[in-house]
Amino acid sequence: MKTARFFLFLLALSLVAPWQSAKAADVICYNCPPEWADWASMLKAIKADLNYDIPHDNKNSGQALAQILAEKSNPVGDIGYFGVTFGMKAKAQDALEPYKPVNWDQVPSGLKDPDGYWTTIHSGTLGLFVNKDALGGKPVPACWKDLLKPDYKGMVGYLDPSSAAVGYVGAVAINLALGGSASNFDPAISFFQDLRKNDPIVPKQTSYARVVSGEMPILLDYDFNAYRAKYQEKGNFEFVIPCEGSVVFPYVAGLVKNAPDKDKAKKVLDYLLSDKGQAIWTNAYLRPARPIELPEAVKAKFLPDSDYARAKSVDWGQMENVQKGFVDRYLAEVR
Repeated sequence: MKTARFFLFLLALSLVAPWQSAKAADVICYNCPPEWADWASMLKAIKADLNYDIPHDNKNSGQALAQILAEKSNPVGDIGYFGVTFGMKAKAQDALEPYKPVNWDQVPSGLKDPDGYWTTIHSGTLGLFVNKDALGGKPVPACWKDLLKPDYKGMVGYLDPSSAAVGYVGAVAINLALGGSASNFDPAISFFQDLRKNDPIVPKQTSYARVVSGEMPILLDYDFNAYRAKYQEKGNFEFVIPCEGSVVFPYVAGLVKNAPDKDKAKKVLDYLLSDKGQAIWTNAYLRPARPIELPEAVKAKFLPDSDYARAKSVDWGQMENVQKGFVDRYLAEVR
């Protein structure tokens, strides 16, 4: 009998704990993981300057949007952080409400919703995050097509493009680099089919730690994660912009519709676009949304501009419109 009561107590505790955690926080930000884009430093700075507690949250963009939609009748989250295509979906599905943070007018028009439903806070360039020590003496791949070589069997990882924003960005980058277009994803589908023969690792969550540990020697990821590892972790890491080309991708934040702590959430969004907030992103090797020059000490750690010339800006509104078609094909023809 005591065992049964104890089990019921544990069950009740497990149901109450997440609610208590949410209530203990000042602001809930969905998809603000400490290992991604150095949100750990940003949330620490917000605590120091605003005295707001914001818990770490290890969702991806798709999971964050799904959670906001599931809680629509009784919102828990205050802020959503997404890859830009998911920010567009969040607006379309009435998951956000408009708010134009302080300095919003300094964000270029192509990087924000005109009504303020979402605003870019930083961007990254998609490429290959490589743990050279984990390659077993094999050369660092220079091109997308190198990943299809038997040498890299079981070594290549990419986030699930049917769920994670970075996964879809990788698909877009590969597709455009190999001759595809918004109306033709055949090159990307063919590439992932061929890569599947090489036993890729396909997680749904941020996988920074798995690259650092050597479990995943090569990951399709952003420059800011690779530079963070190169300059802050023990090991031998490199970032590669593939020879065929790549893309630049914005990440955005928006105010959840009917957010329970709306006023505090607005102050956090203001902070993300403030001079200090934008500088924190540059220290994490991210490109700020506002036209702020990278500090020379930071810029010196990036690949040369000649490499970045291979990374193109694309119409992400158009890519959002065709995302479902690609995902349907990926699930049917690849996974």
